[in-house]
Amino acid sequence: MTAVPLPYRVLDNRPETADTHTIVLRPVGTALPPFSPGQFAMVYAFGVGEIPVSVAGTHHGDLTHTIRGVGAVSRALCAARPGTRVGVRGPFGTGWDLEAAVGRDLLVVAGGLGLAPLRPLVRAAASQPRDHGRLNVLIGARTPGDLLYREEWQDWGRPYCQVTVDQPAPGWRGRVGVVTALLDQAAFAPHRTTAFVCGPEVMIRATARALLHRGVPARHIRVSLERNMHCATGHCGHCQLGPLLLCRDGPVVGYDRAEPLLAVREL
Repeated sequence: MTAVPLPYRVLDNRPETADTHTIVLRPVGTALPPFSPGQFAMVYAFGVGEIPVSVAGTHHGDLTHTIRGVGAVSRALCAARPGTRVGVRGPFGTGWDLEAAVGRDLLVVAGGLGLAPLRPLVRAAASQPRDHGRLNVLIGARTPGDLLYREEWQDWGRPYCQVTVDQPAPGWRGRVGVVTALLDQAAFAPHRTTAFVCGPEVMIRATARALLHRGVPARHIRVSLERNMHCATGHCGHCQLGPLLLCRDGPVVGYDRAEPLLAVREL
């Protein structure tokens, strides 16, 4: 981990949706240490500011980030053309810990942009099918136009990938409804399943409660939480959630730790 931004340049920038882009960053000189699936980086747009961004993929030192343009920094990064230099520091936080789920069924539940930090986990699990049991990937989004990585789903291993949207659009022939409704379509053994959940907080709570009802132990439900991260080193306290500093103790935690804390609203 490094607290000093290292220079990276934008290698590629492609739109995913109307307000979301996936950018690939290549190190200019020294690369950051390897990132584990679920960890995040602090990405600095020079002259604008710095934000935490989950890592959606790595390849020989390159970093992939999927970013929704909702603020000054994120909009600047979404608009960054190939060749633009940015600063990156990290890796920060805890990962999904796929190694601890060897031999278990894997259930991945993603809501909206929450699919981005789950993408490297899915790709790693799909590339090593002998290490795990069944792999189910359940994806939800507001509309068909908000779905990410559509060209990759087939590589992840259909029919294990199920998709739903809250609001259909003309031509949509898929499922309509909340992502938790897909749990009934997923084949997994609750007592030997590890679930990985990321998305809006209300979706995380609903999914975790449904999994608990199905018999998945809370300690085997891994969730990625989000709070207002500034320093990423556990010093400023902006990301405090109860006894946790999410930049240091999270963002990925077991639901047995997260459940009593999610009643605390972010200020």
